[in-house]
Amino acid sequence: MEFHLYSWLEVLAQWKHGIIFPRWAALAHFAYGEPRFVFYPPASWTLGAGLSAIFPWTVASDIYIWLALVAAGVSMFVLARRWVDRKCLDRRDPIFAAMLYAANPYHLVIVYWRSAFAELLASCLVPLLLLFVLQAADKDAHKDAGWREIVPLGLVLAAAWLTNAPAAVMIHYSLALLLMFFAWQRRSARLLVVGACAVVLGGLLSAFYLLPAIYEQRWIDIAQAVSAGSRPADNFLFIHTTDADHDAFNRIISWVAILEMAVIFVAAWAARQWRETKRDLWKVLLGWAMACSVLMFPLAGVLWKVLPKMEFMQFPWRWLLCLSMIFSVFVTVFVTEGVRRWWWRAAVCGISILVIVMAWHRVQAPWWDNASDLREMQDNMATGAGYEGVEEYTPVGADPGTIDKDARSVTVDGSAHAAIRVHRWEAESRIFTAEMSAPDQLALRLFRYPAWQVEVNGRVVETAAKADSGQMLVPVEAGMNRVQIRFVRTWDRAVGGWISLVAAIVMIAWTLIASARRRPSDLGPQPAKSEV
Repeated sequence: MEFHLYSWLEVLAQWKHGIIFPRWAALAHFAYGEPRFVFYPPASWTLGAGLSAIFPWTVASDIYIWLALVAAGVSMFVLARRWVDRKCLDRRDPIFAAMLYAANPYHLVIVYWRSAFAELLASCLVPLLLLFVLQAADKDAHKDAGWREIVPLGLVLAAAWLTNAPAAVMIHYSLALLLMFFAWQRRSARLLVVGACAVVLGGLLSAFYLLPAIYEQRWIDIAQAVSAGSRPADNFLFIHTTDADHDAFNRIISWVAILEMAVIFVAAWAARQWRETKRDLWKVLLGWAMACSVLMFPLAGVLWKVLPKMEFMQFPWRWLLCLSMIFSVFVTVFVTEGVRRWWWRAAVCGISILVIVMAWHRVQAPWWDNASDLREMQDNMATGAGYEGVEEYTPVGADPGTIDKDARSVTVDGSAHAAIRVHRWEAESRIFTAEMSAPDQLALRLFRYPAWQVEVNGRVVETAAKADSGQMLVPVEAGMNRVQIRFVRTWDRAVGGWISLVAAIVMIAWTLIASARRRPSDLGPQPAKSEV
């Protein structure tokens, strides 16, 4: 909770100073800073900061959760209305599927225990992924390569990267699984080409975030992302560690996973009519569910080490993000094939909530921040005291455990005397003067990071890092020194931005040209002209 809310307040403060797309979290690590916004995808903190600017601070997170759940429900509604067999379901059933998906057990765990706002927002992309894959497969079955699905699939993949990196990894692996199934079934490689093009398009559209996040990992301690407690080996279902709170939460998420798995396989077996009329969809969903389930258990440990980027998903039970969508589809079909009564549907949603309530009282209460915590967070931002940073975003050589939380913005590191005057101390720009009695180094309340450019009296100088803490040291001469520090636009950010811009222009132009060339027959049957 604190990670996200501090990020929202940080972004909102930088917006007020004219920084539209922040990169540096200035008040992290108690105002020594970290490049948080280079590495954490922008969708959640942009939406959160926007809501914080419009609504009272105490309800911004509630509105965010409501919007994320509604978005998830809407995407499921679109999927169910378009692809679920109408012989089994009536027009009201997609609404039930949407409600069930929005209130599925894993979403409730995210809301009440995890506060993983970015992952919650990414849940709306999973139904859309399946929808566009099915549309591409349907066109391929009718001797159309489905090239038009490259753009919507690419947009979903780009949105995944810009929303939540672990969710993006899951969505890409899920895309590969779905496409391989249909390609093998149809004995056609065209779908694989469509998928590959969509992956490339998604990567190009999100290059303004992806390229800096990939390149600048060498400047931070990224290995801390998979340290003890956050490794896949510590988070398989029903795993035991030395941390009692960790194990208590693991029991909650494990039983939620087992519940969803059991319901999926029972519903898949019982939905006989749907299994016959939508056999391809039934098979691919069941296979997808089995893959998600296996990856949550320790027997899949080798895959987590071998498959690219899987280890950085950290928690195997994150596959519930995909499994919950499959759960919602199968439950909808199972319930509506038998009894079409409103109270039966309400009972299904009620059972999901009951599971969470039992976990709440029997296993572990939710980790909620109360009103005083929110006031403290706001005060820490207003006073400039700052907050704890994130280990994996800490610049290389920095040690947050040794910093002086009460240090001034600029101090002399040696024995010289100095008269220091700070003129500006903002997130990405710092200006001060120092009249020195002798040459020396100035220690800044700022971690050293390669993107910081330092000028002394108009001349770019090479900075150093303090041995114990990693804070920036600036060399100055005797006399008056005017020091200007800027967080510059490095080459990877410039190139990434141009790649995304060019990709977006090409995509829009290609879409417009393809739409203009569509034949009337591509639009479906045309109504007959009436005679007057």
